[in-house]
Amino acid sequence: MYWRLSSFYLFYYASLGVLTPYWALYLKQREFSDWHIGLLLALPHLTKLGAPNLWGWLADRRGRRRAIIQLGALAATLIFGLVFLVDSLWGFAAVLIGYSFFWNAVMAQCEVVTLQSLGRDSDRYAWVRLWGSLGFMLAVLLVGALLEVQPVAIVPVAMWAMLAALALSTLLLPDPQVPSRERQAKPSILPWLRRRDVQLFLSCAFLMQASHGPYYSFFTIHLREQEVAGRWVGALWALGVLAEILLFLLVPWLLRRWSAAALLSLSLGLAVVRWSLTALVGDQLLGLLLAQCLHAATFGCFHAAAMAWVHQRFPAAVAGQGQALYASLGSGAGWAGGALLAGVIWQPLGAASFLVAAAMALTALLLSSGLWQTRRENTDGHL
Repeated sequence: MYWRLSSFYLFYYASLGVLTPYWALYLKQREFSDWHIGLLLALPHLTKLGAPNLWGWLADRRGRRRAIIQLGALAATLIFGLVFLVDSLWGFAAVLIGYSFFWNAVMAQCEVVTLQSLGRDSDRYAWVRLWGSLGFMLAVLLVGALLEVQPVAIVPVAMWAMLAALALSTLLLPDPQVPSRERQAKPSILPWLRRRDVQLFLSCAFLMQASHGPYYSFFTIHLREQEVAGRWVGALWALGVLAEILLFLLVPWLLRRWSAAALLSLSLGLAVVRWSLTALVGDQLLGLLLAQCLHAATFGCFHAAAMAWVHQRFPAAVAGQGQALYASLGSGAGWAGGALLAGVIWQPLGAASFLVAAAMALTALLLSSGLWQTRRENTDGHL
């Protein structure tokens, strides 16, 4: 069971390990402007606003999560292959929208499959998820090494290969079934959206993800402009993910000692430190290394705590829609908004864009205090 679940995370995040650090570099080589790069990076996450909710609703109604995951991974692979046939802004945009509509179907539903398969051991989710971080790190290092000897055109080739491997890995996934009486109840997700704690949680997730906009969109370009050696670019990305992996190993221990709300607030506070440090250290390698180690908090700890928060509050009958809410209104909208904002402010602000990111994380930290106030209202695990 463990390896059947882990292989999916390995290849899903390996594809992100190609896309996130190097796609902007590839688009830059194709002579797109900073604004167009921000737009093209945002498009896959803009589709997250609707796609996960549609697929989550369908999965909760039909109960066939594995089939939806398999369809999404296969369609995403086939559509992304069209990137080799286009060369205009609108051609790239069409491919990215089409591929991401299906790609965004898979992760939220796989999170549900993973947590339902683990059952009472759901606190060990992080031990499955760490294989995604390992896949991301290996892809970053592999493509970084390839770019030392190959042109930037290798990036979409590597991305397509990871998507093909992902599609194959879905054949190994287990298929836990929701009892038919729970599917027949067909509860609406709307009451959850009206809850103050859910609104605060989604706001914090949005701002945290948006604060990563300059990092995911322009960190590689920033390092190149600072004349950081190519091998260190890949190493810095990999260090962040290595710190994330080590954090995931500790998550079961952390969740037994602190609430999800406490870990969310801690992660947001460290995000303020990380982005401030990134903005101020320039090309000083030690400062960059310290900032990258904080990826353990800003992504690893925050994501694990967010998954625990969602799993505790949404019952099985709406679990897919609950995960989709986090994926779309939280991380998806946040990532898209952050990428769009980064595309607008990077040229005038440069590295100071990371101070804008720090301000967003600080705002989320202040909002997260509301999660502490509402936590006792939900001790029964339902909203």
